[in-house]
Amino acid sequence: MSFLKHAKSTIFVLLSMHAMNSMAADVPSTEVTQIKAVVVTMFEVGEPTGDKAGELQLWLERGDFKNQHAFPLGEYDIYTNDDGLMVMCTGGGIPNATASIMALGLDPRFDLSKAYWLVAGIAGGDPEDISLGSAAWAKHVVDGDLVYEIDAREIPESWPYGIIPLGAKKPAEKPEDISTGWTLDTVVFDLNSKLADWAFEQTKDVKIDDTEGLKTYRSIYKTFPNAQKPPFVTIGDTMSASTYWHGKYLNQWANDWLKLYAGPDANFMTSNMEDSGTLTSLMRLARLDKVDPDRVMILRTVSNFTMAPEDKPTSWSVTAPYPDEGFPAKDAAYVVGNTVIQAIMNNWDVYENTLPYEAE
Repeated sequence: MSFLKHAKSTIFVLLSMHAMNSMAADVPSTEVTQIKAVVVTMFEVGEPTGDKAGELQLWLERGDFKNQHAFPLGEYDIYTNDDGLMVMCTGGGIPNATASIMALGLDPRFDLSKAYWLVAGIAGGDPEDISLGSAAWAKHVVDGDLVYEIDAREIPESWPYGIIPLGAKKPAEKPEDISTGWTLDTVVFDLNSKLADWAFEQTKDVKIDDTEGLKTYRSIYKTFPNAQKPPFVTIGDTMSASTYWHGKYLNQWANDWLKLYAGPDANFMTSNMEDSGTLTSLMRLARLDKVDPDRVMILRTVSNFTMAPEDKPTSWSVTAPYPDEGFPAKDAAYVVGNTVIQAIMNNWDVYENTLPYEAE
């Protein structure tokens, strides 16, 4: 670099720093609010209140969230109550979730360093494991988008499905089969399993409303015993993918994929479209101590199944209306999730500095 170019570069940097400092001086100081818990919802229908409910609306209408904070970097404003509980809606899909959570984590108005995070939203459910309206606490989140995929019409006969790990040449059967390929650090997220166990213990006996719509729909899945049950609370892991996938072969893939990346104790139960993005941002924010990754919980409730019953085509199942328009799953996300949130808020004097399972 010539002396002249170096001098110009130095002057530019100095002027830029001066401009940034001047801008910072013009910004009024704001009071930082300590947040005890953050409820993360993913989608809303229309307005946040007063119309058909998405995931956000039930929290707002059933709680005293009188503080509304403008959030231009997100899809919806943020809401808090006077006790330090926050509710947000990321917007649907992995990109929205990633951007919204990162923007919140870097927002100087809030101290989130000790906050508990509850992701509470609806999902597809594996009828082998879970029924409509049921709620599953996850210990593992695995991304289903970062893959090699070939046209379904060209899958080799020896392959169970047309999806294989990045860098692989054939379907992987065990974790060692993916170690020689190339991968990314956002495929698998292992949550605090002890916190998930604690959350399950708080909610395992919570009554989730059963409805005639749920009963009618689940009766179609007569060869799946767990799908026939009334709604219940359980522990089960979740697959995150922007693609709304469906069908028995892809359901097999999801089960295999969870164990392949998260280990033999993982069990696919729910499919979602945001959680790998949410976890990516939360784990990056943890690098700056803005988030405690041991305080993150994922709760997914079942609005529909991830495959068709044996006597109906997949094309029918993937487009079939959700029973009761998905409201039972939205309601379950609130009823089950709020049980844990209230336990945290009511015991904040202990849980602020001690994780709940360590205090018992």
